[in-house]
Amino acid sequence: MNDVIYADSVVSKDGTGNFTTLKKAVAAAPDNSKQRFVIFMKKGIYDEVVNIEEKKTNLTIIGEGSDSTILTGSLNAKDGTLTTFHTATLGVDGVGFMAQDICIRNTAGPENGQAVALRVSGDMAVFYRCRIDGYQDTLYPYLGRQFYRDCLITGTVDFICGKAFAVFQHCDIEPRKPKEGQANMMTAQSGDDQEHRSAFAFHKCNIRASPDLAPLRGTVKTYLGRPWGVLSTVVVMLSFIDDLIDPAGWFHWEDDKEPRLSTLFYGEYENNGPGADTTKRVKWPG
Repeated sequence: MNDVIYADSVVSKDGTGNFTTLKKAVAAAPDNSKQRFVIFMKKGIYDEVVNIEEKKTNLTIIGEGSDSTILTGSLNAKDGTLTTFHTATLGVDGVGFMAQDICIRNTAGPENGQAVALRVSGDMAVFYRCRIDGYQDTLYPYLGRQFYRDCLITGTVDFICGKAFAVFQHCDIEPRKPKEGQANMMTAQSGDDQEHRSAFAFHKCNIRASPDLAPLRGTVKTYLGRPWGVLSTVVVMLSFIDDLIDPAGWFHWEDDKEPRLSTLFYGEYENNGPGADTTKRVKWPG
């Protein structure tokens, strides 16, 4: 990176910054700030679970690149001790949060069920040039308005899930090798409120297999998504869709007669690539 970073505090594992952990830097940031407060994270692997509380507003975290500044955790919901919501390596509740040039990951693996890397509940959140790695439920846009630009997102089952209004622009979306017997679901949008509609929109994105899934494309089913909510809404437009996507495109949540199939909205517009052909897509009323 050649960008000049103007930071209010610096996190460094080698002790050359103000803090050695992100958690301590966030705790020291001002509460209910109307001004932007910038935390710069130097390169390193930070094994910690961090929550940006609601009172931590207008906070920015900038790293030295998504391949070198890595926030990692492995919490999961397999044994029932934690809910999906509480497995996030990074949880964001504060309004106006921004992250740039960092990797956020959950390494629980495909065998351990829901394991969130990033969960975002705060309104007006922005992620730029970030990598978000996980397996089931990798990215949980829980609530609010969110924007992802030039990000890489990996996962297996429902790996972009929630009821936020989220826009993904120029992002790489990479389904990866799931647990044996599972199918990949890129999205599980859970909109369910007619008065407060929400959606996931993918604009000029690339949807292709991760390196570990690529050799298995003929044996592992991968879909653009399934309806978690009765008003589930997803649009994929002007994007590249590779041949890993099943011709049906979309999958049901419980069975192919469920009522939500007539209330959801799944749209595809002017996409390209071998997986973009819509002639064999599901024919649901919605």
